[in-house]
Amino acid sequence: MSTLEARVPAAQTAEESVATYLAQHLEFFENHPGLLGRLKLPHSRGAAISLVERQVEVLRERYTAMEQKLNDFVAVARANDVVAGKMHHFTRRLLRASTRVEAVAALESSLREDFDTRHAALLLIGNQQDIPPQRFVRVVDAADPALKSFESLFASGKPRCGQARDSQRDFLFGAEGANLGSVALLPLGNHGSLGLLGLGSPDRDHFHPGMATEFLARLGELFADSLARKP
Repeated sequence: MSTLEARVPAAQTAEESVATYLAQHLEFFENHPGLLGRLKLPHSRGAAISLVERQVEVLRERYTAMEQKLNDFVAVARANDVVAGKMHHFTRRLLRASTRVEAVAALESSLREDFDTRHAALLLIGNQQDIPPQRFVRVVDAADPALKSFESLFASGKPRCGQARDSQRDFLFGAEGANLGSVALLPLGNHGSLGLLGLGSPDRDHFHPGMATEFLARLGELFADSLARKP
């Protein structure tokens, strides 16, 4: 074994011993401040900096990261507050509606005025003779074969966002469906027993599979409850 080969294990052992000692005596540099100031560490830019400078740099980096996280939290909170305000306006509209027809009108107005949704379609299932068909509303029989494409949505009972099948998009939105890049589908009632609400956007990423759907679910529940309880 060469002299160099014999020194490597010894040097590693010495470094480990020093590291163990410092870990067990954290006050070491407090008792030897002069040594602390003489220590140098390699910097990403190549120049050597003191340990104190490196510690300050690490703290600055952590502060910047924490500040960014805080800014992100504040932005999310403000966005949620805006949506909560819109939901409040929507709820008040429904409370003022005295009939199912007025509830449908309140939904259409709120989507357009409060939520700035230009592409929306309400599909109601079953006997809905009191609600006249219109551009926003379609009433279909429960046995309509077109509903089969929504079976998985109704089974989940939860909103779904992202890309819709061409047949689903065309059935809900008609001719304007070809211009929609993404949609949100909200089943209404118990597993879609009342129907579904479709929201569309030309932006392919506006309604995406990873987005939170809590507010969409609440909007659907509020409308479904209002529709079920009004004459």
